[in-house]
Formats: sequence, C-alpha cells, structure tokens
Amino acid sequence: MKLKTLLLASLLCMPFAKMKAAVDPNFYIFLCFGQSNMEGNARPEAQDLVSPGPRFLMMPAVDDPQRGRKMGEWCEAVAPLCRPNTGLTPADWFGRTLINSLPKNAKVGIIHVAIGGIKIQGFLPDSIKNYVKTAPGWMKGMLAAYNNNPYERLVTLAKKAQKDGVIKGILMHQGESNTGDPKWAGMVNQVYERLLGDLKLKPEDVPLFAGNIVQADGKGVCIGCKKQIDELPKTIHTCQIISSDGCSNGPDRLHFDAAGYRELGCRYGEAVARFLGYTPKRPYIEMPKRIEVPADAFIAETTVPGNEFPKVDKDRRAYFYLHAPEANKVVLDICSKKYEMQRDGKGGWMAVTDPLVVGFHYYFMNIDGVNFIDPSTETFFGCNREAGGIEIPEGNEGNYYRPQQGVAHGQVRSIYYYAKSTNEWRHALVYTPAEYEKGKKKYPVLYLQHGMGEDETGWSKQGHMQHIMDNAIANGEAVPMIVVMESGDVKAPFRGGDNRQGFSSYGASFYKVMINDLIPYIDANFRTKTDRDHRAMAGLSWGGHQTFDLVMNNMDKFSYMGAFSGAIFGLDAKTAYDGKFANGDEFNKKIHYLFLSCGSEENFGTEKLAESLRNCGVKVDFQVSPGTHHEWLTWRRGLKQFIPHLFKK
Repeated sequence: MKLKTLLLASLLCMPFAKMKAAVDPNFYIFLCFGQSNMEGNARPEAQDLVSPGPRFLMMPAVDDPQRGRKMGEWCEAVAPLCRPNTGLTPADWFGRTLINSLPKNAKVGIIHVAIGGIKIQGFLPDSIKNYVKTAPGWMKGMLAAYNNNPYERLVTLAKKAQKDGVIKGILMHQGESNTGDPKWAGMVNQVYERLLGDLKLKPEDVPLFAGNIVQADGKGVCIGCKKQIDELPKTIHTCQIISSDGCSNGPDRLHFDAAGYRELGCRYGEAVARFLGYTPKRPYIEMPKRIEVPADAFIAETTVPGNEFPKVDKDRRAYFYLHAPEANKVVLDICSKKYEMQRDGKGGWMAVTDPLVVGFHYYFMNIDGVNFIDPSTETFFGCNREAGGIEIPEGNEGNYYRPQQGVAHGQVRSIYYYAKSTNEWRHALVYTPAEYEKGKKKYPVLYLQHGMGEDETGWSKQGHMQHIMDNAIANGEAVPMIVVMESGDVKAPFRGGDNRQGFSSYGASFYKVMINDLIPYIDANFRTKTDRDHRAMAGLSWGGHQTFDLVMNNMDKFSYMGAFSGAIFGLDAKTAYDGKFANGDEFNKKIHYLFLSCGSEENFGTEKLAESLRNCGVKVDFQVSPGTHHEWLTWRRGLKQFIPHLFKK
C-alpha cells in the first residue's frame, strides 16, 4: 500500500514539460512556399494589419525581433507573414477566409517560406547547394535567412508543427521564374512528393493548391506561365489551380496589388474550405467606393508634371489621389470644407469635391490626424506654411493673368539685401518690365504686399502679377513700372493683441525696414524715379493694413495707395492718423489715387470703409469682384483694376 502511494505521488509531481501534449485534430496546418507573389509584394493596408485573433496562427520561419516573433514559436498571424519587411501575401486572406468558414473550435496555422525570384530548383533538396552558388547577389540575403536551404527550413518547422496539429494542405505560388520551362511541372511534383514523404503525408489528404500568375488583362509580364500552371493537375492529380482571373495588379504587371492579394487569398481559402467539406464564407473586406473620373477631366495646371492628379472637370469639381496604403483615414481640406477620401483598393485614396469657385485655392491632406502637403501638387506658401494649391481655371476672361503670345515679358528677380533696421539679411522679389533691359530710362515703383500667412512669393506664384503687368503694359492700360514684393514680417501666425488700423504690432517691424532699408536699396540698385509722385504702395488683406499704416505715416514718400480686401479694422476716418482723412481736400492733393476692392462673398467691411472716407471728402475708387471670397482671384482682379490709374499725372 505504501509503495502504491509513493508511485502515485511521483506521477503527480512529474514536470508538466515532460508530459506529451495531444495533437489537436481541429488545428489545421498549411505549408506555404513560392516566390515573390507568395512572399508578398504589396504594402499591407490598415485592414490587413488588424489581427484576426488567436484562431489564425503562424509559425515564423525566421526571427522578427521588432514584432517579438521567434522562429518555430506559434503567434497570431498578421502581416508580414513571410519575413520582416516583406508585404501582403495571399496567405493573409487565405487564413482569414478559412477561419471564417470553419467551425469556431477549429484553428488554422501556416508555415511560410518564400523568396522573391526563386526558381523551383531552389526548393529541390538535391539541387539547392548548386542553386545557392549561382543565385544572383540580391537573392543571397534572402536565401541566408533560411540558412541557404528553404526546403529544409520548411520541413523542419512542419515536423515541429505536426506535434500540435494536422497538416491539411500545401499552398504554392511559383512559376514566374520558370516561365516556358518544360520541366517545371515535373520539378514541382518532385518538391510536392518529397514534402509528402518527409512528413509522412498522403496526397489525398494533403493536396497542392497552386495560384496562377498576374494576368493584367493579358499583358502580364509572365502571362506565358499561365498555361503551364493551368496544366499542372495533369502532372499532380491532387493539385487544384487557384484562378487569378480579374485579380488586380501593381504597375509592374508582375505582382498583385493589395486588393489582388486579398482576392487571390480568399480564393485559396474558399478552395481549401470546400476540400475540407465546409461552405466557404469570406470575411468582411473593406471595399473601395469607386470615384469615377469623367473623360473630360484634365490635369490641373498646378499639378507636378508626371502625375495624373489633381484633375478638374468641366463642372469645376476637383479630383485628388494619394497613395497611402498604411493610412487609416485620409481627409482632404479645401475651400473650408473637408472631404473623407475613399480607398481605391490598391493602396490609394481618392476624393472628389463639390464644384469649386474659379481661381486659386490652397488645400491640405490629413493622414490619421497629421496635416501634410499633397506630393502631387506644386507647393505655395500660404496659411503660415507651405501648402498645396490648385487652380480652377476661368475661361477667356482670365487671360489677363495668363502669359500671352506676342506680349513682351518682364522679369521677376530674386534679391537679398541687408536691413540695418533689424540687423538681418532679407529677401524680396522685384518685377522689371520687358523694356527695362533696353535702355537707361527710369521707372516708377509699386511696393506690393501679400496677406497674413503668406510670403514674398505669393504675388508672383499665386497671383501671377508678372502676367497681369505684362499684359496691361502691352495693351497700353498701365505704364511700365517696377514692382517690389517683400515678406512684410507676416509669415508667422497672428498671435493676438490689438488688430485695429494704426495700433497693431503684427507686421509693424517691417515699417522701419521699408522706409530705412528697402526703398533706399531699390533706388540705389534699380533705375527708379525716387520722388513721391512716382512711388505707390498696395496690398491684399493684411498687406492692405500695412499699406494704410505706411502710406498714411509717410505721405512724403507715397502718392498712390490701394488695398484689396484690406484688413483695415477699427478705423475712425475722422480721427485716424492724426486726422489726415478728416480734411478730404488736403488728402486728395497729396494722394493722387486711393483704391479699395473686395470680393462680393467676403465680409471685410470694405464698402463701409469706402463710405466713411467719402463722407470726409476723400476720393475713393471702390470696386467689387463678383462671386469671389477672400482669395487670390479677388486680388488678381484688384491689381488689374488698380494699376491703370498709377503714375499718369
């Protein structure tokens, strides 16, 4: 009795690790091998990176420290399944489809060994050594990851996996590198039979599932391989071919894109589910909402050459595209409206806007909460940063700001000058008329300022002022003049404080630079008429604010002034600038022309300002840009209307 008690106690105390666990008959294991389309060439998208849970497992064939994966140890299967830095593979959605089709108590495990570009000889145990010796240099690192014997790695892990579950099938995607090889089917059969023999499997229980190649509507790079894959069952009677008909591909026409890998993977899963006796049930796949781009859509003039988007159609709707396969959410922000971009199923996102107002518009894209510039568009400085921009073209009425044939073109020069007022080097752009190079004539000067959050490039890039000037001068509407554009110290955001006219500190640091440094530099380095009768200033938005402050406090230096959508707030016409507006007659003697304009759709109080000045006897020319807001088309129109009145006294 005592002896029996001791024996029982010793059995209970036996270490758990030494007790053999039973093989789970509901754990279905699949071996996956092949070349780049099994390895996975497309970048996984957000829906591919969400683990389907503990029912879909992988036994890594290589270590992946970044993801905490160790070779030979089961873990949840989520891309990348092959090796670190590989892409989406058919095995991803094969597993998702299969667990969706099997009973809830069933699990699926995969062992995945694949090498881009490898020939079938690379999986033949008897030829692998010679194959490694002659393999191209770019492949050697991939071979080394499997200790230069991918077949042995697959079998070694498969034997280990057989202690946990039951091997139910072999998935292959290979053949592109053996296109046209009459011995290919026989070599595939050798690999298949060797696997069955080494793992003690029966072909009727463990069929081969072979996927077909990229077809690309008959233009696939390896389309010649399709027939030999379709005929593989003639050599391997348990082989099933997984059709690739209609599976989408990448631009190389050799690899599937993400949507193509999902579709092909689901087809693998459906075939295996049917073989196992279950009705296939696909998992949910986030399908793209197709945005149809009409045939009349044209590439926007602001699009970087070589890109197909942004585009604009005849109804002034804009179409945008962004390739961002790992993004979860992408938003287009344009004209004060946000549009959620839609996946196209190929790693891209698309959006179409409502009809946009003609003219130039800044826009941004936002990926998962971070604003950035569309890489397909030219960049423009606006909104206090570099921004994307798109031009919605006018008809012929917009020719005044477009370069025209037969019109002599001036130059926009980039200059740097040292400002002693601020002890810094500063940058400005200077337009000179076409005739400037031909003689010794001196010219009047217009100092032209941009708005808050923009810079000295605004008028020439967004505003096309050089074309406006060229065309107006050529048509005799404006006299030839020099135009100077400086940053005005308003690139940074407005940080608060008093914004009334004459009281704001925002941008006021530019005032002493203008008077003490910029004007003297221009007069010293360009052929200018230096008296006040030949000097004007104008600006848009906050540049109009600066124009009022500078001109009204330096009337000995300027005789023309203009503000397009001027940010002129809190101005009491009777008391502002020491009452200089209050005596209209005196003002009109000094300022030869005062121009104000705004868009019909903006509410900047410009018309009210013009009325208050007129009540003081001040001569004001006030114009409205029909149908436009606080935007560049309003200001282009303002400049066109302003310059014919300059320097004609």
